[in-house]
Amino acid sequence: EIHIKEPIEKEVNPRLLPGELLLCEASTVYKYIQEDGSNRGTYGKLICTNFKIAFLDEDSASDDNEPQFKNKIVGENDITLQCVDQIYGVYDEKKKLLTGQLRKYPEKLIIYCKDLRVFHFCLRYTKEEEVKRIVSGIVHHSQTPKLLKRLFLFSYASAAPNNTGKHGRNQTVMFDALEDWRDELERTKGNVKYKAVATNEGYRVSEKLPLYFVVPICVSEESILKFQGRYICIWCWSCHNGAALLKMSAFPKEQDDSTSQTQKAFLDGIYKTISKPPYELLKTDDLSSSLPSLQDIQTAYTRFKQLFLIDNSTDFWDTDVKWFSLLESTNWLEIIRRFLKKAIEVAECLERQHTNVLLVEESATDLCCVISSLVQVMMDSYSRTKSGFQSLIQKEWVIGGHGFLDRCNHLHKNDKEEAPVFLLLLNCVWQLVQQYPPAFEFTETYLTVLSDSLYVPIFSTFFFNSQHQKDTTTTGESLKTQSGPFKFLTVWDWSVQFEPKAQALLNNPLYAEKPKPDKSQRKTARFKHQRQLSLPLTQTKCSPKRGFFREETDHLIKNILGKRIGKFINSSDEPHNSFREFYDSWHSKPVDYHGLLLPRIDGPEIKVWAQRYLRWIPEAQLHGGGAIATAAKILDLMEEVQSLQVKMDEEHSQAI
Repeated sequence: EIHIKEPIEKEVNPRLLPGELLLCEASTVYKYIQEDGSNRGTYGKLICTNFKIAFLDEDSASDDNEPQFKNKIVGENDITLQCVDQIYGVYDEKKKLLTGQLRKYPEKLIIYCKDLRVFHFCLRYTKEEEVKRIVSGIVHHSQTPKLLKRLFLFSYASAAPNNTGKHGRNQTVMFDALEDWRDELERTKGNVKYKAVATNEGYRVSEKLPLYFVVPICVSEESILKFQGRYICIWCWSCHNGAALLKMSAFPKEQDDSTSQTQKAFLDGIYKTISKPPYELLKTDDLSSSLPSLQDIQTAYTRFKQLFLIDNSTDFWDTDVKWFSLLESTNWLEIIRRFLKKAIEVAECLERQHTNVLLVEESATDLCCVISSLVQVMMDSYSRTKSGFQSLIQKEWVIGGHGFLDRCNHLHKNDKEEAPVFLLLLNCVWQLVQQYPPAFEFTETYLTVLSDSLYVPIFSTFFFNSQHQKDTTTTGESLKTQSGPFKFLTVWDWSVQFEPKAQALLNNPLYAEKPKPDKSQRKTARFKHQRQLSLPLTQTKCSPKRGFFREETDHLIKNILGKRIGKFINSSDEPHNSFREFYDSWHSKPVDYHGLLLPRIDGPEIKVWAQRYLRWIPEAQLHGGGAIATAAKILDLMEEVQSLQVKMDEEHSQAI
């Protein structure tokens, strides 16, 4: 009893971007609206280009039902090739994973996406030739290994060569010039002990390092060259009290004695200058031994995302009964908790013990990026503004050399290298955003959109492993366009993806602007942090209300349950007393939204980022729209207040 809507022979033309080519198409494909067994859906055309897979029905031809929050690059029924996670074919009601060459073609196609959408296409009414073409085309273009130069990024950049990408960056610091690093040193007052160096210009020291970076003043250019940039403490950020956060790639295990002797002497020299008791100390933290491995992160996330890639309504209700045990068994929330806890430990060293912290990791480009970014978001209110957060990601991830290409497996070259490290950071930051909304200038919607942009290959931001790889590919001989090496877009230019009205949803209307301090108070405020020397309150007292719309009962429950559950959960790695004391003492005081922010990490405080993970599942939506509806309402109210303010000003000026 399939309700067949006679396919209308109306030509629907795909909207193609510059450089986008139509590779194959199939007509009279039936797309199920929601797999609830009723087989409702629409007919249309399924196409595959060198950028995306798209379904076009007569709705996509009309502009009447445009949603308010619409992406200009990727439509509702578009899946970029990088966003395809897995493709299944259905043969006689049995699901089978499709990869490589196909002998037999399925009657139904299910596409699971990395942004957790699920598409069901029925191919029973499509001509056999077209089915073969479209299925093998989709599988080939989205699942087989690719060359970097075959990414759509390059076709787009050469077809639209006048993208300078300069406009719309709205004060995001790109960190691709020496000046940017000097400004950052000045902003954090780190320039007393650290200097920006250009030793690596032309990548003569190492291809892994960025062109410009910051090192302790005592490190000479010769030593950087001599050790090819290894074993160099690279500066990330300086705290208001002068303690700094540094990172370094770990030593190779096997070495002959003579080299290890010289390295040891060199390192001792560096340690001596950074660590000068009693003024300054240095704490080294080897992240690969104290945090989950990349493999653990990948395994946990793979299990976790399965909970949201739901085929139909029945599936949803079946898993709903066991939801909490399934969620716990993935271990994903526990990994988020461990990373937040590690960031609090580092913050405690910097803030309270005035100790420099050196993060060590094999390449210093994965776990180091997560921890250093989290510490800065927690300790530096500039990183909680939109432009500050974007600059932070440029500094620590894009220029810092995080291998986006390998970790996101954009080229399908090597599954072993894949790990959602950047997503993990966004999940951790989301915990802070939802615990302290007024402290952030951006919203959770901003984080969700940023996570989706990982798979949109028209921006260079998340499609290279290092600055060196980007530079050499850009200026490669064969790739010269008429106008010289081509310029890529940066993801920070949000106007490429969204109209101004939609961009408003990325900004938090309830952000607590920084008050302008008095000159007299400013002196003391800078050196004495208000939470530094306090002792924790007794456990029975409730902490004051915090955030928006939180009731007193919330705290009562948390104090009774949270402490108890917290003990069970922490028993495996009970933090040393100083950590607990620092944590409890901070939480016993009112929050200063522009000071240090510590996430609550006991048991039930770590939550699932519902907006990102549940947004495509109708059964999981809140009646009345939940937080999103509240935010939209507040935005409307603010617009109204502003327009009334304008009217009042006009009346006032006329009266005068």
